[in-house]
Amino acid sequence: MAVICGLLAISSVIVSGCSGNGDKPGKQASTEPVARQYYIFDTVVNIKLYDDAKAEEHLDHIDTMLKTLDKELSRTLEGSQLYKVNEEAGKQPVEVSENTVAVVKRSIAYAEDSGGLFDPTVGGLVDLWNIGNGGEHVPEPEDLQRELNLVGYKDIVLDEAKRTVFLKRPGMVLDLGGIGKGYAADEVARYLREEGVKSALVDLGGSSIIVIGSKPNGDSWNIGLQDPDSSRGISVGTIRLNDHVIDTSGIYERYFIEDGVMYHHILDPRTGSPAQNDLKSVTILADNAMDADALSTFVYVMGLEDGLQYMENLGDDTEAMFITADDKIYVTSGLKDSFQVSSAQYTLVE
Repeated sequence: MAVICGLLAISSVIVSGCSGNGDKPGKQASTEPVARQYYIFDTVVNIKLYDDAKAEEHLDHIDTMLKTLDKELSRTLEGSQLYKVNEEAGKQPVEVSENTVAVVKRSIAYAEDSGGLFDPTVGGLVDLWNIGNGGEHVPEPEDLQRELNLVGYKDIVLDEAKRTVFLKRPGMVLDLGGIGKGYAADEVARYLREEGVKSALVDLGGSSIIVIGSKPNGDSWNIGLQDPDSSRGISVGTIRLNDHVIDTSGIYERYFIEDGVMYHHILDPRTGSPAQNDLKSVTILADNAMDADALSTFVYVMGLEDGLQYMENLGDDTEAMFITADDKIYVTSGLKDSFQVSSAQYTLVE
């Protein structure tokens, strides 16, 4: 018997109203935010704009942008470009937009860089497990092997000159959900910055947030990281950010329990099953959402030791935090002075 635990409503990141200047309050913001909610790639997106005289105009434009991207990159929207690519798998190339080319190209690069731990052709496995969509169950071994045999990013043929995408084998399913939402968020953030917006929040389903600029009063945004074992709004710790992205992949987001065993939604492309590594969550801080989106997924699959080493070796401003099953928190060197634990349950490992 499967027990379905839909915890999508629990945000992985929590925006706090705390001041970034310790006890010194910043100046009062002149306006309340103008907010709007959207739906793209089966995910709720919330955007808040502060001190923006053209907020409604900007939000209308974003609505058009997101609807266009959904028609290009959504795997489940019938008639979308990606839907057609999957329909024509093993048959013929499909002409796509520049946006789709950019996301497919980047997904292949992530796959190569991660040694296949990030693989955008896991769509068949995602459908088979169906975690979070109702009907979750442990697949039969023969079904799992069938879909696992169709995973292989090297069988994606991308022709940038002709702007076409082709999957070599019938039955392959390309799924850009691992970075498509990040790409959409980056496009929204780019537009807002070009329009001169100085203070905004872009929230993708609670697991990923882009903070644009600073808070309206000039302070840094104070971001709380969701306690994996607690209800919404309870944080394990906080970090202050300006112009940055924070993205979390955690086993508590979508999972089900069958015969006393928990199965979460983060699949290992090597086995076709949920990754097993005693991690509750991985959080990535980066300067763009597409990198953060991909990294949080495949670094989770790497596990603590390999994932921590990989992140330390990146050599840029990208940072990571790992929460283990025994309630220990590990952070990369760039976070040691800025992350503050707020829960007595957890221990920050120095």
